[in-house]
Amino acid sequence: MKKALILILAALACALTVVADDEATELNCEVEVNSDKITSGSKDIFNELKQSVTDYMNMTKWTNATFGTNEKINCKLMFTLSSWDQATGVMQGDLQIQSQRPVFNSSYTTAIINFRDTKISFSFETGQQLVFSELEMEDNLTAILNFWAYMIIAMDFDSFELHGGDPYYERAAQVVSLAQTSSESGWKAFEDNTNRNAVLSAFTDNQTAPIRQMLYDYHRMGLDQMVVTVDKGRSTITHTLENLAKIYEVAPMSVCLTMFKDAKLDELINIYSKANTTEKESVYEMLYQVYPSETTRLDQIKKTEN
Repeated sequence: MKKALILILAALACALTVVADDEATELNCEVEVNSDKITSGSKDIFNELKQSVTDYMNMTKWTNATFGTNEKINCKLMFTLSSWDQATGVMQGDLQIQSQRPVFNSSYTTAIINFRDTKISFSFETGQQLVFSELEMEDNLTAILNFWAYMIIAMDFDSFELHGGDPYYERAAQVVSLAQTSSESGWKAFEDNTNRNAVLSAFTDNQTAPIRQMLYDYHRMGLDQMVVTVDKGRSTITHTLENLAKIYEVAPMSVCLTMFKDAKLDELINIYSKANTTEKESVYEMLYQVYPSETTRLDQIKKTEN
């Protein structure tokens, strides 16, 4: 009887430890690895990569903040691999990063990030352990994962509290700084205007700072308020869209403009489906100024019925 009780208590302790560890982490990250373009070699390595990345993203403690299970940030990493050198273990391709945020008092979730990182190249071999370090760059794969984990968290925090993501942009900056001495692509300033360095700069440079004000106003003061008062919440979103023009005026090639469009344009079309004609025309003009190549999609704003 005593032995059975000890076993039960031990099992409960293990269960509580698992729950505590689960609650301590910040991300609920789904990982996909598409290797359809790679026709040679065993596919087992890609399944192992998927599991390793999943464990790394979901089991690493990224912040000092306390998260409950239902507070985790839902996100998704989708690797599309185009090549694999079996001799060196080097894989190349691109990575689609998506993250979502719940809207207050509703079942609706809204996209925060929907971005394609095209500078993906890393080594991965069977049995390789992904090791987290804040002080040095272990390898390019973990550096890429670290960067996007911090950006996901930073932008999510920004959407709930004005400049709430500050500590995590700083950590993302540290990842970029450590990667500067490597020969890996995607980290260097001016390498191109959509790489990881450019993404970080878009959210930390003074010129494009309005994007962070937008994250807060759009989500906390706009979408979250629409559950209570639709017209008031939508009016706030209309007002905050003016920041897009400010960014476009000083940095028309900033990647943050593309990131906002890819995450929000379809949502905006839905939001303004019930707006009055004046508001629709105002929003159409603001968006057309920044995204003139999206005429077909933007026209849907004016076509939708009140």
